[in-house]
Amino acid sequence: MKLLVYGAGVTGSLFAVRMYEAGHDVSLLARGERLAALRRHGVQLAEEDSSAVRRVPVPVVEQPAGGYDLTAVFVRAHQVGAVLESLVGLEGDVLFMLGWAAGAEPLGAVIGHERVLLGSPTEAGTMDGDVVRYRAANFVTRRVAVPIGEPDGRATPRPERIVDEFRVAGISARHEPRMEARLRTHAAFSVPLGQAVRAAGGPIALADDADALRRMLHLMRQNLAAMPTPPVPRGFVALRTLPEGLLVAVLRRFLRSPMALYSGLNNTSPAEAAELDRLAEQMRVHMKIR
Repeated sequence: MKLLVYGAGVTGSLFAVRMYEAGHDVSLLARGERLAALRRHGVQLAEEDSSAVRRVPVPVVEQPAGGYDLTAVFVRAHQVGAVLESLVGLEGDVLFMLGWAAGAEPLGAVIGHERVLLGSPTEAGTMDGDVVRYRAANFVTRRVAVPIGEPDGRATPRPERIVDEFRVAGISARHEPRMEARLRTHAAFSVPLGQAVRAAGGPIALADDADALRRMLHLMRQNLAAMPTPPVPRGFVALRTLPEGLLVAVLRRFLRSPMALYSGLNNTSPAEAAELDRLAEQMRVHMKIR
């Protein structure tokens, strides 16, 4: 497979390394300082708090060159517009692996509906300067399967073929026929969570504020109730049915755990805020959530 990985953040970098080491023809697209660092050192990886850094010479590019069998897009929701413009003249399928609540229509309207596939990133890690720090057990989703599917839910050879390629490379993946609902469910949960963490000053501070946790949970429940389809995975129904006290305790435990750090909740960058704002806007427009 000739593969372009568009986006050299934590998840894109880890994904590119896994596919490169599996023998695929991989190019990792980056720009600015990130591009310069990758050209100097390759993708630099370190396990959690380890001082040992491994360098992987994944080829990097500044612009897509064409001829790819698949382009896997790992960017933030507010960056998608620029990505679409750069992919208009290319051929090949495009797998959007990102937070996205607007559905496939605006993606296909620019690059062609027949090219669009949807997925959901599940990898957890952080950037430490130019080094990607990751949890060894989760190195490119060994435990949690990456969901991939057609926007309209059809069972076609495309997602099955990609799932097979990912599995051979050691990436746990599976076909998901309800990708749009899955992405919207994730946004309904993650936007109130991310905004509450930022308002509180971090996940630990939010865990210590029971009133803020209840307000956040109320927003999550409102969002899920307003969805036009059942949540995916169905386990999110529990957010609407389980007792509030129990859910607050579970959320507090999560916010104090190492997973909260590696899920990016400590990220205070302007890009994180811009993504939350874009996802909230998409929910208002496409899901009628106020």
